[in-house]
Amino acid sequence: MDNSNQSEVIVERRGTAGLVRLNRPKALNSLTIPMVRAIAAALDDFAGDQSVASVVVMGEGERGFCAGGDIRAIHLSGRAGDGLAETFWREEFRLNHRIANYPKPYVALMDGITMGGGVGLSSHGRHRIVTERTRLAMPETGIGYFPDVGATWLLPHMPGESGTWMALTGLDINAADAIHAGLADFYMPFSRLEEAVQRLSDLPVGSSSDDVDAALRNLSDQPGEGRLQANAAMIDRAFHFNSVEAIVAALAREEGEFAAETRRVILNRSPTSLKLALRLLRAGRQSRTLAECLARELGACMQILHGHDFYEGVRAAVVDKDRNPKWSPPTIALVNDEMIARFFEPPKPPLAL
Repeated sequence: MDNSNQSEVIVERRGTAGLVRLNRPKALNSLTIPMVRAIAAALDDFAGDQSVASVVVMGEGERGFCAGGDIRAIHLSGRAGDGLAETFWREEFRLNHRIANYPKPYVALMDGITMGGGVGLSSHGRHRIVTERTRLAMPETGIGYFPDVGATWLLPHMPGESGTWMALTGLDINAADAIHAGLADFYMPFSRLEEAVQRLSDLPVGSSSDDVDAALRNLSDQPGEGRLQANAAMIDRAFHFNSVEAIVAALAREEGEFAAETRRVILNRSPTSLKLALRLLRAGRQSRTLAECLARELGACMQILHGHDFYEGVRAAVVDKDRNPKWSPPTIALVNDEMIARFFEPPKPPLAL
C-alpha cells in the first residue's frame, strides 16, 4: 500500500508502525478532498492489519504539520456552487470522528504550523507530540469562518476560558500551552522525532496505548510555561461572559499588554464570526459528544457559503493578500441574534458518522 513520492499523502510501513505522511509541503500540507480520502483509507487499512501496532501521522517539509483545509479551494467551490466544499467538510468531519475513536494507538507529530484542520488531524488522537517549532492555532475568525473540525468540542474542554481566547483571537500558542490546554501530550525537541518514530516502529504487535506512552515519555522534556498559562487568571476573568461585547468591555478594564493585544486582535476579526464562534463554543460546552458538535458545525458550514465574510476574509488573506478585509456587518454591535440563529440550522442530509 505504499504510495509514490509524488502523492499528496504517502502511506508506508516501518516495522510495526503504519506511517501517514502529508505531502504538500509548499502548501503547508493543507488538506484537499483526495488527501482526506487517502488518510481515511490508510486508517481503515491499518486498523484491520494485525501486524500494525500503532499509526503515526506527520507532515513533510520544514514548516508545518498541517495548516488546515485548502481554503482557496473551498472559496472557489462556494463561489461556483459545485458542492465540493460541502463534500470536503463532510468527509473531513467523518475523519475527525474516526481519529477520536480509532482502535489503535494514534500518534500525531505536531511539528511546526498546526492550524485548523491540522488540529483536527492531531488533537483528537491519543498520543500528540509537540516540539519547539509548534505553532498551534484555530485562526478562522480572521477569515470570516469559525473553529470547526470538532474544535467546538475540544476548546470548551480546555482549562478555564483559554479555549474561548483561542477561538475568538485566532492567535497561535506554543508547545507548553498546547500541553497545558490538553491539545497535546508530550514535548520533545524536533531533533528527537526520528528516534520517536523508530521506537514506535520497534514496538511489538499488540502494544497498548500505555506502551506507546512509555516509549514517548522516555524522549520527552518539560516545555516550560506559555502565555496562556501565564495569563490564565486574566483570560478567565475577561472571557467567561456569553457575549462578545461583554468580553471586549472586560478586556478594556484589564491592565497589561497581553489584554490590550487580545482586545486589538478581536476587534479586527469578523464580527459575525466572533459571535458565531462564541455561540458554538457555549453550545459545545453543553454537548455530550464530539458527534453532536461536528453535526452542529457542519450546519454552520453550509450557511457560511451563503454569507459575505468568508469570501471577503479569504480574499484578503490568500487571494489579494492585502490583509484588509471589509467585514459586513462591520462592527460587533450590528450583528444581532437573528443573524446568528440561521447558522444553527441542522445540515441536510445529516452528518453520517
